[in-house]
Order: sequence, then C-alpha cells, then structure tokens
Amino acid sequence: MRHRANLAISLLATSVALVACSSYGGPPPDEYVTPSNAVVVAPPDLPVYEQPPCPGDGYLWTPGYWAWAGGDYYWVPGTWVEPPQPGYLWTPGYWAWGGNAYVFHEGYWGERVGFYGGVPYGYGYSGHGYEGGRWDNGRFFYNQSANNVNVTVVHNVYNTTIINNTVTRVSYNGGNGGIADRPTSDEEAAVQVRHVAPVAAQAEQMRVARANPQLRAAANQGKPPIAATTRAGAFSENGVVAAREGGTVHNTPVAGPPNGGRPNGFVHPNDLPPVQQARTNTGNPQLDQRYQQDQQKLAAQQNQERLDLQKKQDQEHQQLQQQHADAGKIQQLEQRHQQQTQQLAQKHDKQVQTLRAHQQPPRNQ
Repeated sequence: MRHRANLAISLLATSVALVACSSYGGPPPDEYVTPSNAVVVAPPDLPVYEQPPCPGDGYLWTPGYWAWAGGDYYWVPGTWVEPPQPGYLWTPGYWAWGGNAYVFHEGYWGERVGFYGGVPYGYGYSGHGYEGGRWDNGRFFYNQSANNVNVTVVHNVYNTTIINNTVTRVSYNGGNGGIADRPTSDEEAAVQVRHVAPVAAQAEQMRVARANPQLRAAANQGKPPIAATTRAGAFSENGVVAAREGGTVHNTPVAGPPNGGRPNGFVHPNDLPPVQQARTNTGNPQLDQRYQQDQQKLAAQQNQERLDLQKKQDQEHQQLQQQHADAGKIQQLEQRHQQQTQQLAQKHDKQVQTLRAHQQPPRNQ
C-alpha cells in the first residue's frame, strides 16, 4: 500500500469514458463520468456496517464507497442527505474496469435510479434499483425493512420485505473478480433523463473523509473506524458508526502505469504523493544539518502551496455544484485543475533539484 502512489494513471473524463464504455457494455454516458484517477489496483471490498438512524423526514441514504487520492483508496462513509429537490433519488457512484485500469463513475441525483455497476451497497441498494423508499406527492416514504428509522422521528413509513440473495461484497464492476452485471433496459433509459451532481453536503463528506488518515485503506486494512454518519461531515458527533467487518484489500496491480511509473498526471494537489525529504551524508555534519533544515523549510512551503491550491479548487467545485453546472463546464474546470496541479508539481520538482545542486560539497581542487 505504501507504494500505491506509483499505481495511479490520471486520465481526463473523455478518454476514460470512451475506454470504460467500450469495455463492459453500457455504463452511463460520458457526461456522467467525472475526470478522476484511473487506478491499476482494484478497490477494496465493501466493509460491513450498521446504518445510523435517519435524522428526520426528507433525508435519503447515500451509501459509503471507496474513493482514491494521494496514492491510496480511502473510505467515504455512508450518510443521510437531503436531495436537491423532492422526487429525486440517488444513483451511487461505482468503480468499473476500463480495459487497462479501474475508473470511478460519479453518482448523481435524478427522478430514476440508473446503473451503479451491480454493486450491492445495501440498505435498499441491492445492485439494481432502490428498494429503500419511494416518493409520493412530494413526501418520501421509508421502507422499514431497509432503513433504520425511528417512527417517532420519521412518520412516513411502510414495510416491504426485500429478498436479497447477493452474497458478494465486491465493490467494482468488470475486470478480474469484478461483478459481471450489465445495465437493464430501465437503467439504460434512466441515463437519458436530467441528472444533478452530488450536493454540497456530499462534497463535504468526501472532503472530510479524504483529510482523515484513519480512513485510508493502508491504515484501516479495509475496516474503516468511521463507516457511516448520521449527517454529512459530522465525523465526531453521535451517530458515527464503525465497520463491523472489513473488506479485503487488493494489493496486486493489474498493469504497470505509463511513463516508467512516474505519477505525473494528477488532477488535484491532494492526489499528489507526499513531499519527500532525502537524507544525506556528505561527511560534513554542518553541511548535512543545513541541508536538512533547508529541506524542512522547503517542504513546509510546498505543503502550504498545495493546501492553498486545493482549497481554491474545492471552492470552485462547490460553486459549480451550487450552480448545477453541466458536464461540459465540470470537465473544463477539471482540465484547468489538472494543468494547475501539474504546473505546481513541476515547480516543486525544480525547487528540489535546485536545492540538491546547492547541497553538493565543493570538489577538491
């Protein structure tokens, strides 16, 4: 897991979508595949966890999933979210084999539930469709057999038994060991209707998860200590649920990355590998000490520049989400973000090389 920074292939949405769609026959079209890392290691299996209680009427359950950043998978806890408007249901995102890497297809809101890879996320998401509830005259009714609802808090309930014969906890579609399901005709039709990107609360859930080192697969070995939350972003309040059973973590890459393994196509600063500091032994203790001090100062400066750029990019993402921007604008933004991130990485590489050159002791005449 420590070397997964060398296992990421960053691709733009258009090229990723074309590969993925031709590979396993009919996921959502290009506009619903956001630019993201394509990863040559399969995501971990889904952990087992209890659903926290619904906080009130009108909230819909959005299941947890594995995301990728900084050379490793991390768990984004499931949570209850208010939809962007009445009548909308959530189609979860999913990982799928795209011919030479695993690609993440972003989830979305819409009047119908589309294809989410056949991944059995649970709590109404059995792999196809959603049986956790339904809309009726602008009110959402909860199926008690699929949801943890307190009838003194949530009043619109019914009870329909769900028969689920799925035993797999695999979290991706296609590829070696992946789920072989294909979209149904209804799911194919669902992608033709209007969709809305994840709401701000979901973006906040992912942001907080990405910043929590305990949610990295390398740290929790597939068993996240925060598997679900009652409300988005509330990782330390009542209602936080730990995983009861972990998912298998896959460590074997299916193929090597291009460019000799150089991870040079990251989209956001958080996707970059950590700033490294090299140890040196020139035989001159004073020179070595000064070099270490200079490295620490440069690393602190570079980390701050990464944080500043990431914050700026996160704000731009939130603005587009609030504006319900179309896929074209999102793709343009991600292309700009990738260019900014690569320029920053190149600048930092040059700074490190310059520092190393200055560190070299003078040659004996």
